[in-house]
Amino acid sequence: MAAPYYILTGAGHEVVFASPEGGEAPIDLLSMKAPFTTEYTDRFLADPVAMFAARNTRKLRNIDYSTFDAVFFPGGYGLLWDLASDSFAIKLIRDFHKAGRPIAMVCHAPAILRDVKKDDGQYLVNGLNVTGFKNAEDTEIELLHHLLFSLEDELKNRGANYQSKANWEPNVVVDGVLMTGQSPASAVPLAEALSERLAS
Repeated sequence: MAAPYYILTGAGHEVVFASPEGGEAPIDLLSMKAPFTTEYTDRFLADPVAMFAARNTRKLRNIDYSTFDAVFFPGGYGLLWDLASDSFAIKLIRDFHKAGRPIAMVCHAPAILRDVKKDDGQYLVNGLNVTGFKNAEDTEIELLHHLLFSLEDELKNRGANYQSKANWEPNVVVDGVLMTGQSPASAVPLAEALSERLAS
């Protein structure tokens, strides 16, 4: 969340934080420790404006997303339990894709694509190039068997051309308006790619 926030606001874009219930966004405590911390997370935690925004997110369902140019879903395991099955988030992604507006997702966020379908009933990711947190990364931190489902397996089951690199290596895959990043190290290049897309 931190890197995209600063990269996008630094490029002059207005960033609005939203979450399923609104209010304080739950932050995975693991992301507050090395090796997941970065200069961006340190800056974010010391930034009263950024922290206020994270503690006072808007309720996703109350947002008129037709007025937004792009959407960025940061990662976190929690979204496997809420956003991945949230009908509003699923409809948002489908509508953004139909309208040709960028959809950026990093780490476990591409799990939200699992149940997104096009108007013809086909899965949105069928035939598309995507990435996201890989099984080997979940296994390395001993969480694979504790998750609701495997992002990698589910995207492959939906017909996606899942592409990954070595564990924790930056990896951004762009297919049309869909922009996905593999793991935390991909947040910066993904946000930069989104910023460039918005500039064009």
